[in-house]
Amino acid sequence: MAKKIPFSVIFATDEDPAFPASELNSHGPTVQGWRTSANSSVQPQELILKFHYPARVCRIQVLGHQFMIPDRIELWLHNAPKDSPTTPSSQNFEYLGFIVLSDNSTSQYKSRELQSVTVTPRMGSHLKLRMGAPYVNDFNDAHQVALIGINVLGMDPVDDTGGPLVAPETLASICDCLSFSMYVEETICDVVKELEAKKHRAVIEERFEYARKLKLCMTALRSAGERLGRYALAKRQAVTQEDFATARLRKEQIEIYRNAVFSQLEVEKLLEKNGQVPENDLISPVYVAKPVLPSPLSLQEVAILLLHDPKEQHSPKPPSVKTSEPGKQDEPYFSPQLSKIGRSPSRNSPTNTGSLRRRNKSAPRNSYEDYEERTLPTLRTECQSTAEVEANTRGKFKVMNDREKRQAALPLLVFGTELVELFYSKQFQDREEGLTRLRNILRNPTVIEGTIGPNKVARSSTLLLYRAVRDAVFSVFSQAAETVRALFVDFIPQRISANEVSRCVDRLLPELLAKSGDPSPRIHTLAQHTILSIASCTEVRQQNLVAPALSRPVGSGTHPRLALSRIQMLEQLVLSQGISTDKQSGLTCRSLTECGCSGIHHPSEPVRKVAERVLLLVYRINPRLIRKQLPPDDDITRRNLLYRQLFTEFDKIDKARRSEMMESLRDEQAEEEEGAAFGESWDVEELKVSLPNMANGDKNGCKETVQCSFCDWTCEKDGAQLDKHYWKTCPILMKCPQCQCVLEVSAYSHHLTNECEAKESYVICKRCTEAVHMELYQLHLLEEYCRELPTGKVRCPLCHENIPENGWKKHFLEPTHFCRGNSRRRNGKK
Repeated sequence: MAKKIPFSVIFATDEDPAFPASELNSHGPTVQGWRTSANSSVQPQELILKFHYPARVCRIQVLGHQFMIPDRIELWLHNAPKDSPTTPSSQNFEYLGFIVLSDNSTSQYKSRELQSVTVTPRMGSHLKLRMGAPYVNDFNDAHQVALIGINVLGMDPVDDTGGPLVAPETLASICDCLSFSMYVEETICDVVKELEAKKHRAVIEERFEYARKLKLCMTALRSAGERLGRYALAKRQAVTQEDFATARLRKEQIEIYRNAVFSQLEVEKLLEKNGQVPENDLISPVYVAKPVLPSPLSLQEVAILLLHDPKEQHSPKPPSVKTSEPGKQDEPYFSPQLSKIGRSPSRNSPTNTGSLRRRNKSAPRNSYEDYEERTLPTLRTECQSTAEVEANTRGKFKVMNDREKRQAALPLLVFGTELVELFYSKQFQDREEGLTRLRNILRNPTVIEGTIGPNKVARSSTLLLYRAVRDAVFSVFSQAAETVRALFVDFIPQRISANEVSRCVDRLLPELLAKSGDPSPRIHTLAQHTILSIASCTEVRQQNLVAPALSRPVGSGTHPRLALSRIQMLEQLVLSQGISTDKQSGLTCRSLTECGCSGIHHPSEPVRKVAERVLLLVYRINPRLIRKQLPPDDDITRRNLLYRQLFTEFDKIDKARRSEMMESLRDEQAEEEEGAAFGESWDVEELKVSLPNMANGDKNGCKETVQCSFCDWTCEKDGAQLDKHYWKTCPILMKCPQCQCVLEVSAYSHHLTNECEAKESYVICKRCTEAVHMELYQLHLLEEYCRELPTGKVRCPLCHENIPENGWKKHFLEPTHFCRGNSRRRNGKK
């Protein structure tokens, strides 16, 4: 596996004295990087790196500057023998390729680009980087080129007899990646490396619980290391500005936070420096779930700690705030020596410059003036746990003002002050923790249902989620979306009243709809998923709370992202819930048609595409309504590309419907022509029930001549021939294709809707009185033979012609009027 190859920069064509090339030798948050001098005349700029030992290079990483960016970087590799000069000549380098960097204009020159390229593994001792001309922008007036970091990854050194090595696919350690080492504090990097080695060994020894703890600890340490890296960068800036008081506070802030993190995550126990610890193989409360990092102290809080007890500034655990006596939890306990510092500063105050009056009241105050104008609590001298420090630190300063307390009066009553204050905290980690706690309550409501009604719990949760859904931090919004789904999927069903459900949806749905039009794909996708989860709730579907908001017509001025999200969610609702006949549902054919017709005229092409799909879904159910809303289907309309594509899809659907109908009709006719085999059993009593007029026939088959009571057919055979005639050839009878019952053709429609086994699937057409299958009803309405029935006429279900009420026998028997749809008439003979 690849690992970091240490190197030193031995040559640079040019450098700024404040940003030398030696800055590239190390990685860390405080590294400034290398840059050329202002308006340098050297072109092109080159850097030569010498590896500490020859290695097989397989990957090169380059971290560029935010605005001093070269347009390209060429990579050259050289493998020098041991007795070669320090700086090889340009002819000895082998060209590897080049890297193209972005001009960074899309990020407003505020982000850095990390390029990681994989090369064919080859031996090398020197690496040369040749920079192209810098991109022109308003921030780089001096035409400088800069690099923040360079990282070379490769295999372990090999001797001359070593065989070829395969290019690695993974890194030996995540700490070797430039994205990790440049933003995580150095001491945290060292600890993560040790933990990673411990994890690999734990896996080999099958200590999987210990390996899981190590994995969670490394993830948490990375977040803490990035925070410590920002603190270290702020400390360096304070030193550069000669603000040594702030630098000292930053130093103490780093130490306190690092010790608190190590104590919270039990790092010393996980490192097992003194041998294996059995407790690491057991489930620990800290690592039951993702460990929570302690809240960092601000500079004001660090100043308080140093002012009260400067001897304890390097204590492994920060001192905590002294709490009040039992029974007086709401009354803060103040030190008499410090309670009036803000009103009358003493002469020894670090901010006392000889005058108590500020000459320029509009000038910004520094951190010490803010600190002096606040009453300070007394501190203990003994150390407490990190959890107590967090709780006391959070309690020293007000989290919620009076207005916020009035707004959250109901949540404070239901959930308590501690949980609600997490939602109003300025630290996003606190807001995430509050959402996690609320989600656990909603998924296990038995904890709170005994004292508070479920309606109040739902209303209080909605008030808190309304604030969380509007949060600008993605991690908080992600937790809020998951909590909203828990509210509607786990808590509300069969527990909350209809009015309260409506109130919850009215409160949260507008904010989620606004988020569904967010420029970030992960935000609007998550918002769509949350809205669809709300719509799937049974209580929400019964009241039709979501679909009407989505099926409103889309105006041409609606933002494309918002319009696209709305129609996409509407399409998903149609596919999952189907088209409804309830006018209040928002999913009727008319409301969907109006929304789709407005969407196909939107300026954005993706919106038009989704709107077309919605119209096609409705067209399969009610084509007449769709064509009524659109312009007439003629040559002039089809000149428009939009309508031509839409009408082409309509024609495909119509053609498929007609082919399905013709195929079903052909299958029915084939079944009728085949009939039942003559040798199969036939129940004469059942035939009598279906055909009561057959009583005139010969029951015993004793007569020499028998006659059909329907078509006057006669034969000189026994009664079995008459049964065969009824089953296969009588033109006035037919066999039901659904239940195989023999009946008169005139009673076929009545039989399908009232007597047949499949009667639930058939309806009577109000226009032509024929029995039609429900799925083919809309297609039946488009047929030419579906027309109003004149007075005194009946409709033949086989040929769809109008005949007199008493003209059935004439229609089936006379050659001049025979039924064209009756297969028995064509094959049977009188």
